[in-house]
Amino acid sequence: MSRRKARLVYLLSSGISFVLSVSLWFLDYREEAVFVGIWVPSILALGSLMLQTSGENR
Repeated sequence: MSRRKARLVYLLSSGISFVLSVSLWFLDYREEAVFVGIWVPSILALGSLMLQTSGENR
């Protein structure tokens, strides 16, 4: 998988997680919204780590 596609996957998944979290919040599923909202920085951190380590192997 190219770095560009990998970056797109990570950004898209974190964006979907953010939208899901906001949707849950306004639908009065507050605890679930906070839980899903925690995924956003975790997905971005994982993506950053994976892209950095894949660049070192080249």
